[in-house]
Amino acid sequence: MMKSYLCVGAGFSGAVIARELSEKGHTVHVIDERSHIAGNCHTERDEKTGIQIHRYGPHIFHTDDQQVWDYINRFTVMMPYVNRVKATYKGKVYSLPINLHTINQFFGTCMSPAEAKDFIANLGDKSITDPQTFEEQALAFLGNDLYQAFFRGYTLKQWGMEPTELPASILKRLPVRFNYDDNYFNHRFQGMPKNGYTEIVEKILDHPNIQVSLGTAFESVDRSEYQHIFYSGPLDRYFQYAHGRLGYRTLEFREIRATGDYQGTAVMNYSDLDVPYTRITEHKYFTPWETHEDTVCFEEHSSLAGENDIPYYPIRLVNEKALLDQYQALASQELQVTFVGRLGTYRYLDMDVTIREAIDLAKAHLAVAGKVGL
Repeated sequence: MMKSYLCVGAGFSGAVIARELSEKGHTVHVIDERSHIAGNCHTERDEKTGIQIHRYGPHIFHTDDQQVWDYINRFTVMMPYVNRVKATYKGKVYSLPINLHTINQFFGTCMSPAEAKDFIANLGDKSITDPQTFEEQALAFLGNDLYQAFFRGYTLKQWGMEPTELPASILKRLPVRFNYDDNYFNHRFQGMPKNGYTEIVEKILDHPNIQVSLGTAFESVDRSEYQHIFYSGPLDRYFQYAHGRLGYRTLEFREIRATGDYQGTAVMNYSDLDVPYTRITEHKYFTPWETHEDTVCFEEHSSLAGENDIPYYPIRLVNEKALLDQYQALASQELQVTFVGRLGTYRYLDMDVTIREAIDLAKAHLAVAGKVGL
């Protein structure tokens, strides 16, 4: 009898891979040590207000990948949603990403797009010709005032280190628009699932060939029962931290409840260093098609992840990259295991990329398995 597959983790990676395999006639066992599915995308209705809560921080779906957009729409109704982020700095509120409105408001001007472009170009530090750090990249493009207002404090709180210690690659492109477009993303397809992300994952996993076991740690299963494992847990944990722990940032969410509206928008960043949190998210604004009298918000406090913390953002600085190379060398020797997803590959991945990679990995594995008669 053909052995089944094991997918470790019931987030998007594990769920999509399980679905692809199951639709080709394979049996798949999906395990997750948490008490719920959908990983960090997990959403649930707040009992008191009925608001859809993103329990591990907000997730907005955005992609240019038509196939991924079509895939997600198989399992949900995607509602129109545009992510419009605001930022508070020194008692004033601005629009992000930096756009023509932000520039004119910040400098008290009324410039046209062309005038603003020339103005910003002249603010940039011309002495920085080959920026190596996050700070140098920002100063070269935007100058000190905008850097201090929207980047330095927020980045220091988010990453726990000076922007002079972060690579320039984090700012991949000029973070400014010379029009009044305040849509945070540039992707063709953007939206929110009508009934949350947990329902999507539940429907993806709803197949007779898929068995789901929650509250089940990977270390507790008999690996010999499976012909292949797709592992979306922490890469270093799989190898029992043989070379040490990879670095992550974690988040603490401090709940705020209020009557009516609290801040009037979904996301408010706080750039000042004397404000201990990076942002406040007001979750009823992530479902603008719904009406709620009261509100639930969360302050986000970023810190270095400890052994018992939920890992969110891989740090991927010099020390972690060297450590990652060691773990990737070990992973390459695991012929019956494929490491997938944010934790399994130690990369920050948006949901659309996670789904795309999961589809492609499952198809590639099935193609190879078919050739060798598995």
